[in-house]
Amino acid sequence: MFKLVTIITLFFASMTAFSEEVENPDPLESLNRGVWDFNETVINSVARPVVDIYETVTPVPIRNGIVNFFGNLNEIPNAANSLLQGKVKQAANDTGRFLINTTLGLGGLFDVASKVGLHVGDGEDFGQTLAVWGVGQGPYLMLPFLGPTTFRDAPADFIDSFLDPFSYSDKLAVRVGVKAISVIAENGSYLDQLDVISGDKYLFIRDVYLQNREYVISDGAIEDDFGDLDDY
Repeated sequence: MFKLVTIITLFFASMTAFSEEVENPDPLESLNRGVWDFNETVINSVARPVVDIYETVTPVPIRNGIVNFFGNLNEIPNAANSLLQGKVKQAANDTGRFLINTTLGLGGLFDVASKVGLHVGDGEDFGQTLAVWGVGQGPYLMLPFLGPTTFRDAPADFIDSFLDPFSYSDKLAVRVGVKAISVIAENGSYLDQLDVISGDKYLFIRDVYLQNREYVISDGAIEDDFGDLDDY
């Protein structure tokens, strides 16, 4: 626990450099575009075939159960970060969802909590917590395999990983296998969405990501400054 607190403290201290937002959110665009081209190659040559096989051999009810299972695990960081942001009511809701779905929902395979009035939230992560604490997002980043993020959100994801129960397994195969299944199960719809994007996909993905982060950080209290989507 002491090591985790130390990591969080040092991380937060290092992120104060981004307390002021930059005018250009994507100063590394040239590098990011190269990573995007790499990711798109991986998506088309590896991810799509794997997802197609998964969806072909896995019945819809089972796929839904798997998505529910990982969504239930996400309630752990949701609750923790809600509490860190002072959203006590949301933290209670997320904690209640986790407890009910883990027990009555057979480990989270079924969303029983929604049926009793505890509905899924927009999700909270440590990147959002840092934003609430006043840390700026820093430059936009496109990471290999992982996709869009920012200087603030990328290391924050590492902090959230400490709240993943499977990360404490001493078996590498378990950690890798669970992560692979979660990525495959949760990203099928993302691949479908990529197919309907016309124009510059890199710009579209970047602007949608940054717009969505602003939306969830402010709990929806933002103005629509998307502009004309025909530009994409």
